[in-house]
Amino acid sequence: MDHRRDELMTVRQVLDELGGVSRRTFYRWRELGQGPAAFKLPNGELRVWRSDFTAWLRQLEAAA
Repeated sequence: MDHRRDELMTVRQVLDELGGVSRRTFYRWRELGQGPAAFKLPNGELRVWRSDFTAWLRQLEAAA
């Protein structure tokens, strides 16, 4: 995917957009392969491309 015009989101931003999902739940989703695509920066922090987050939400919506 071309991310040149995309935005990187922190875990906190993702949690806020999900309306208060806990950090523990987010990391559990990652362990289960059910969370949005994310990657680690060299300092160990996770980031999520906004486009990947939106696509993940759309998949959840379609499955509901």
